[in-house]
Amino acid sequence: MAERDFYQILGIKRNASPEEVRSAYRKLARKYHPDINPGNKQAENMFKDLSVAYDVLSDEKKRKLYDEFGEAGLAAGFDADKARSYQQWQQQSARSGGAYQFNMDDLGDLFGGVGGFGDFFRQGTRAQAGPARGQDIESSMDIDFLDAVRGFQTAISLQRPVTCETCRGAGTKPGSAPATCPECRGSGTKPMGQSPLQMRQTCPRCMGTGQLPGDPCASCRGTGRVVRAETIRVNIPPGAEPGKQIRLRGKGEAGIRGGPPGDLLITPRIRPHPLLTRAGRDLTMELPITVGEALRGAQIDVPTPGGTIKVKIPAGAQSGQQLRIKGKGVAAHGQTPAGDLYLRLMIRVPKDKVAQNAIDSIDQAYGDDVRKGVRL
Repeated sequence: MAERDFYQILGIKRNASPEEVRSAYRKLARKYHPDINPGNKQAENMFKDLSVAYDVLSDEKKRKLYDEFGEAGLAAGFDADKARSYQQWQQQSARSGGAYQFNMDDLGDLFGGVGGFGDFFRQGTRAQAGPARGQDIESSMDIDFLDAVRGFQTAISLQRPVTCETCRGAGTKPGSAPATCPECRGSGTKPMGQSPLQMRQTCPRCMGTGQLPGDPCASCRGTGRVVRAETIRVNIPPGAEPGKQIRLRGKGEAGIRGGPPGDLLITPRIRPHPLLTRAGRDLTMELPITVGEALRGAQIDVPTPGGTIKVKIPAGAQSGQQLRIKGKGVAAHGQTPAGDLYLRLMIRVPKDKVAQNAIDSIDQAYGDDVRKGVRL
């Protein structure tokens, strides 16, 4: 794949200011936007290139790497310091009589055995012959507050790449076996010139795999995977927290060339509850009580996530006083014990005239000023 010139795509000079980059992108994005050009594949591809070019040139760090190393400098794990050291080595070699030009694929060959350095530079330039793990799939899910507290089972529908049943992930037509590449004799690399360092380059015929593929599988078009709609059962454990991902191992994208599948990562979004709040595994609920219940004490029915229970209100209870109900918070899970439920008592005062007369009588029972000791 030819190296793209992001400046040319946006129609700007290499010293263009950030404002000029932004202006050029907006102008061209309006022209090639898919909504303006429905069904126009060429405009769609141009819009994608514009988006990539703007993403790089509008970011100061990315732009510097691109200016120095091209698209290879944007690859995941790219080490600019090592790349500069290698360029310096090449220049010294050239001054010594060699005529060698910097090439990212050669850089990968040179450092291929050092901490995986070579892999970073081979991405996008040569195929990887070995198995590769499938990518993780990320999804989100809205969950009711009480479902998150109790834990529950649900299902999620999604589309994900799975192993092709026809070729079993090989990517080739059944009965059509890959052949050893005659150009590199299966090594995936070829000697480069007469260099005394015995430097090698990726075999251009097999793209570094060492093999020529057989006839591509018609079902998956040679990819070894097909996209399929699936409904996956999900166990949400008690205590699911907003933003904390739940991992379903092996439910991501299928692996490549026999590699293991990725995982499905579900991010819960917990809906708020009108009465309950949560802190860790403990719950808090405001519980209205009458003046009489507060004065005399009472035994009342209280709903909890696990069902209705009897709770004793102590005589002389105060508004704002908390009662702790052990084990009635977030449900237990595995080795994690259940949380607690805290009831915050809120005395409700009636407002009718009969109640007012009763309250006047109650006021006389206080004796001293209840705010006598309140001083700052």
